[in-house]
Amino acid sequence: MKKGEVALLTIAPEYAFGSSESKQELAVVPPNSTVYYEVELVSFVKEKESWDLNTQEKIEAAGKKKEEGNVLFKAGKYVRASKRYEKAVKYIDYDTSFSEEEKKQSKALKVACNLNDAACKLKLKDYKQAEKLCTKVLELEGANVKALYRRAQAYINLADLDLAELDIKKALELDPDNREVKLEYKALKEKIKEYNKKEAKFYGNMFAKMNKMDSGDSSKSAAKEPEPMSIDSKA
Repeated sequence: MKKGEVALLTIAPEYAFGSSESKQELAVVPPNSTVYYEVELVSFVKEKESWDLNTQEKIEAAGKKKEEGNVLFKAGKYVRASKRYEKAVKYIDYDTSFSEEEKKQSKALKVACNLNDAACKLKLKDYKQAEKLCTKVLELEGANVKALYRRAQAYINLADLDLAELDIKKALELDPDNREVKLEYKALKEKIKEYNKKEAKFYGNMFAKMNKMDSGDSSKSAAKEPEPMSIDSKA
């Protein structure tokens, strides 16, 4: 669109308000509604690319994107929030030209944005990406309890229960009174118990079948009569 242009936007239900009724300022939108908007582009400001910004401007731009992501996350718009956090990190990804103070600010922003992005990925059930983001945080701050907790959640959903337990235990060592981590550990122990039961049952059934096959083979051998020895009459 150009400045001053008017357009009619048609938005399918899955990109609008979905299958739930939504109360808006001007109307109540019924479930599964296609929504139409008349939009006029009054003005726009083109954002500078990362390479056009000085170091302080990069940190400010990253901080702004982080705040936008937080607003979207609170509104339950996790895909859009995730993109804001990713954009924030891109502004400060290469910090070799930063001063020591700017590097501290950059590190704090990277930790916050990657943690929040991991929370988005968990909500979106993208557990592999959540695990990667938490690992990035732990590379910067090895004792970050939130990163350990969220990575453990990702591991649980990826069925890596041993790795999840390692992270949960480390998180509890760092923060023994953390209620969320303690509840997650309790749920994890139940999952491990259930997994061990299933595994024991599987192997029990497998060995029972093997024993049955072995006993069947033994019965056949016992039932088979030995053949008479042949005698060489010429001897």
